[in-house]
Amino acid sequence: MESILLSEAAKVGILSSGFFLLVGMLTGVWKYAQIHMSETNKSHPYVDVAHRSSLLYAAACMTLVGLTFISDWTDRINLYLVLSNVIFYFFAVASYVLHGLLRDTENQFEQPHRLGRVQMPPVLVTTFMLLLIVAEVGATLGLFIGAVLGVMS
Repeated sequence: MESILLSEAAKVGILSSGFFLLVGMLTGVWKYAQIHMSETNKSHPYVDVAHRSSLLYAAACMTLVGLTFISDWTDRINLYLVLSNVIFYFFAVASYVLHGLLRDTENQFEQPHRLGRVQMPPVLVTTFMLLLIVAEVGATLGLFIGAVLGVMS
């Protein structure tokens, strides 16, 4: 079998997509188990969020890969842009899984912010959310601009 030559950015995006798909499947099993054992036939809200977001991030990673294929940027720039998204996707899902395991909140933005028994400073949560917004929107915009330039050249 002849191997396909892929950029590092594409490899990271494809492997990340597979990772998030697997996490989505596993959290789906967890969600089903909670629904099955619950008197209300519901899972913890953050188990549901972890399941859904993982599946959506798997698809988003493949979209990022597609953008890298036609991007006019260098592979290194594309790699940084893909990694910016993937790293924040990972931390978002990890926080949802933690809240689902700890059952510490049904709304992570409710004050006081909690992670298990630990009270989180509001500035930490706000800073993380602002970094997430800048990284994810900025990196996606950067890849999209690179793809537009690639199509136009």
